[in-house]
Amino acid sequence: MGKKLIINKIDSLQADFYNISKYIGENPELGHEEFKACKVLIEELEKHGFSAEVGTCGLPTAFTATFDSGKEGPVIGYMSEYDALPEVGHACGHNLIGTMGIAAGIGLSKVLNETGGKVIVFGTPAEETKGGKVTMAEAGIFDSLDAAIMVHPLDNYVKSGTSLAMDAIQFEFFGKSAHAAANPHLGINALDAVLQTFNSINALRQHITPDARIHGIITEGGKAANVVPDYAVAQFYVRAAKREYVNELVEKVKKCAEGAALQTGATMKWSFYELSYDNMITNSPLSEAFNNELVSLGVNAGEILDQKDGSGSLDMGNVSQSAPSIHPYIKICNEAYACHTHEFREAAMSDQGREAMILGAKAMALTGYEVLTNKELLKQIKEEFEVQKALV
Repeated sequence: MGKKLIINKIDSLQADFYNISKYIGENPELGHEEFKACKVLIEELEKHGFSAEVGTCGLPTAFTATFDSGKEGPVIGYMSEYDALPEVGHACGHNLIGTMGIAAGIGLSKVLNETGGKVIVFGTPAEETKGGKVTMAEAGIFDSLDAAIMVHPLDNYVKSGTSLAMDAIQFEFFGKSAHAAANPHLGINALDAVLQTFNSINALRQHITPDARIHGIITEGGKAANVVPDYAVAQFYVRAAKREYVNELVEKVKKCAEGAALQTGATMKWSFYELSYDNMITNSPLSEAFNNELVSLGVNAGEILDQKDGSGSLDMGNVSQSAPSIHPYIKICNEAYACHTHEFREAAMSDQGREAMILGAKAMALTGYEVLTNKELLKQIKEEFEVQKALV
């Protein structure tokens, strides 16, 4: 009865959810500037009895919306993302992700009087850049959750898997300017220090594990060819399958930069220019429950693919260190469109994309219902999470 009620409620609100996703898609906002998206999502939640707090952790476009049954029971958390990309807008489908999160929360809230427990929808800004979930996880916002769930659009159904931990490190080199032709011997070339850093990192790559990635750019390298550059900057992403190994690699990359400064006579300052992402740890009992609900909603089990690798990084990884978590993918198009492209943006605005959004919301809500009502499943989720925590 409970699951049928959830499905019927989400179906009855389809038009509202379509309009919200369309509105967000047509009004793309960059990370920490998602005021329109934040407002429309909160208004819908409040309309259905959620109590919303805006500005969670001091992030102006973050929110925490809670529906509490007043009875004891598990706490289910749904993640909403709604930031866009520069120039290509919602080419990662966050207009769907944001709406799916609130739709799942609203659907599940309709049965809480029966099940007990609590559902919380988290508005998590700036996933594409500075990872709002990182700040929220550090503040312990997700620690009370028994399950943390979000679904991402893609060109296939894909099970929740892994992602790479990541640090974003910047090196600034300070040298001494001089005329590059008349008196170059009086200068200290900061750009040479950057180039030597790249050369050292390229040599380091031979001695890192296959899952690791180090890639960077030069953001400042001088102003004129006839002036020895006295200031140069390089930025790198350092990634690996485990946070512990990223920490180890970052120290080695720092040594590369320190050596380059020593060779050239420049001085060096390092900093993290973006927040650090932890690796995603999928909770397998929770993941299996979600996949089962997809099948119950009509998806062929053979269509749900295993994730091939976790080559990217995402701030849901930080959530997964705090609570049992999943981050599966749902099919929104029949073509092999890559995320962050114009084609994927159009798919996220299509009828097929919106239908997939409703399917994803139902599967999320039904998975939450299972966690609320299936004591054996909840036990398995908790036991695996404790084991995973011990290994981190």
